[in-house]
Amino acid sequence: MSTQTAFVTGAAKGIGKAIVERLAAEGYRVVAVDRLEAVHDVAGALRAAGHDVHSDTVDIRDRAAVAALLDRFAPLDVIVNNAAVTSTHRFEDLTEEMFRETFDINVVGTFVVAQEGARRMRNGGRIVNIASRSFAGAPQMAHYAASKTAVVGLTRAMAIDLSPRDIRVNAVAPGVVDTDMLHYMTPERQKAMLGLQLLGRIGQPDDIARAVSFLASRDNTYMTGHVLVVDGGRSLGQGQLPPEADPND
Repeated sequence: MSTQTAFVTGAAKGIGKAIVERLAAEGYRVVAVDRLEAVHDVAGALRAAGHDVHSDTVDIRDRAAVAALLDRFAPLDVIVNNAAVTSTHRFEDLTEEMFRETFDINVVGTFVVAQEGARRMRNGGRIVNIASRSFAGAPQMAHYAASKTAVVGLTRAMAIDLSPRDIRVNAVAPGVVDTDMLHYMTPERQKAMLGLQLLGRIGQPDDIARAVSFLASRDNTYMTGHVLVVDGGRSLGQGQLPPEADPND
């Protein structure tokens, strides 16, 4: 069975780094890209461990640069659109510049990579977009939540349009994960978020990478247009019971 090529954006740290590590361990040739130079350290460490990983710095909004990079590694089998930005602001304090920049990277950048990548993808390929549980709403993140809602809509529309080529397009919507994005929150808010996690812990990047791994794999033969929420049960709205609580009371 031939080696498959996976193209991963936002790969320098956090969820993207975990995705690169997992796909590399599963035998993919991985192309890891980011705006940050640290992406070369990620790739270098994996190459030293014997994996086939390449890296480059690119702004995903730059179509010409993205296309040129993809040409070097085509044909593709997997694309993971993970690159994104976020911040927290009260709705009344959001500026139009903040809103536009968030959409430009999170939505337009995802579109550019997905479109150029699909043009260089084998039939039967898989595209995984990283959305967010915030598409259901999130406090002080109107710009981010709106952008990730757009990613969900884009995912579903792509799944329809690319289905004649048997390209499966899905999204993973993480809940709270221990990445730099979490650290934008105050300690008080982090503590409050922990109390809302049904499984009693904050998610780790590899929790998301595992979900991406399945959707990106050849084993995913019949899922497309789906949004897989990986949030430790937070969407159930129950939170964690205090240790002294008896659920049978």
